[in-house]
Amino acid sequence: MKLRLFPQEPAGLKLLAQLASQIVLATGTLSEILGAPASENARLVEDMHNHEAKSAELHFALLTHMRTSFVNPLPREDMYALSRFLNEAMEKLDAAAELVTLYKLDRLPRRAADQLEIISMQAELTVDAMRNLDNLDDLEDYWIEVLRLAKRAERSHRVWVADMLTEMKWSPYARNRDIAEQLVGVTRDMRRIATQVGSIIVKES
Repeated sequence: MKLRLFPQEPAGLKLLAQLASQIVLATGTLSEILGAPASENARLVEDMHNHEAKSAELHFALLTHMRTSFVNPLPREDMYALSRFLNEAMEKLDAAAELVTLYKLDRLPRRAADQLEIISMQAELTVDAMRNLDNLDDLEDYWIEVLRLAKRAERSHRVWVADMLTEMKWSPYARNRDIAEQLVGVTRDMRRIATQVGSIIVKES
């Protein structure tokens, strides 16, 4: 680990952790949407839009903080990349929730719940990782575990798509495929975050 010569400001790491926490909350809301009657969807989707708006607010707050702070705990380009990936993951969760309502889907296959479980695990790990970016020696296990979960998500996605092709007609297949793509996109964003952390670990070692 490189010796840091200046005191570090923790505000940026707190903002990153809050961004990751929004993904945890949004995953819970999307799980509710998948299990709720259609009459509840409008309220829950509005909750999801609020999570997305809060994520965007935190993202821009971090950009402002980096511009105005003399000392940051990590290089600005790394903090910006982490914030951007977190915000993009949130946008995909928001899109998935909105599509469920727009397509008037009463339920999704079990594979959707599998993907949400993976996203939830990735997000919870990422919250802890963002809080501990000033102690990179403890983050290698996080990096490896999120990559493992991402591979599991890719396998689940392939099986989900194959099942849909076999079992569904074109119209329901297209609607479900859109949502499947949003969810696997979230797992890929979480993988990008972990890979960025891995890059930081290598650079700082």
